[in-house]
Amino acid sequence: METESHEDLQHPSVSSNDTHSDDASNHRDAEQKQDVSREEVVQILQVIASTGRFWHDWDKLKSMLSFRLKQVLSEYPEARMTSEQQYASFGESYIELVNKLDEELTCFIEGPPFTLQRLCEILLDAKGLYPNLSKLALALEKNLLVTSTLTICTDPYPQATAKELDDQEKPSEKQQQQQQSDSAENGVELLVSDKDEVMTEADVGDDMTIGMEAFEGVKSSETNSELNANSA
Repeated sequence: METESHEDLQHPSVSSNDTHSDDASNHRDAEQKQDVSREEVVQILQVIASTGRFWHDWDKLKSMLSFRLKQVLSEYPEARMTSEQQYASFGESYIELVNKLDEELTCFIEGPPFTLQRLCEILLDAKGLYPNLSKLALALEKNLLVTSTLTICTDPYPQATAKELDDQEKPSEKQQQQQQSDSAENGVELLVSDKDEVMTEADVGDDMTIGMEAFEGVKSSETNSELNANSA
């Protein structure tokens, strides 16, 4: 009995905090093992999300997806709950949930699931699409519990990354602003032109009035001359 008590002291039970620490350590180790940076992983997933195709070796891409999956799951507040709270929230512990989803992903051997595009969309904007971890887990599991797979694309890899696409969109916005500015300037010029036309019409009207008065004056003089001549 004393030996058992001594062994229990040497091997205490693992607490939930220890479990979270181990998970965080595993997450950091997985990040260190990545050949590409976090930003590059995001860019690769953005290309897949926009095209629905993939160009990388499946084993490498699978590693990137697994890394991103664990990163996204760890950002939810449920990941920091106690085991009891996690069981009450989504029926299993956070560690069990992560391992289950990761196994469902890594079980694809020949190629990625045909739902790869949707998976990338979810992993790129998880919190924007699903406010809590349980809904995110259901969405991921739905897209992982399939059997059909995709084949690697042989077309040239798109050179324009998501960042470059944003840079290409910015000039178009500037062009729209320039067009609006040009339209505003044209409107001012049009108003000025209309005003000039009105002033010109007014000037012409004044000239015609003056001309008519002069014509009437000449006509009146001629009439008086004729009357005087008849009188004589």
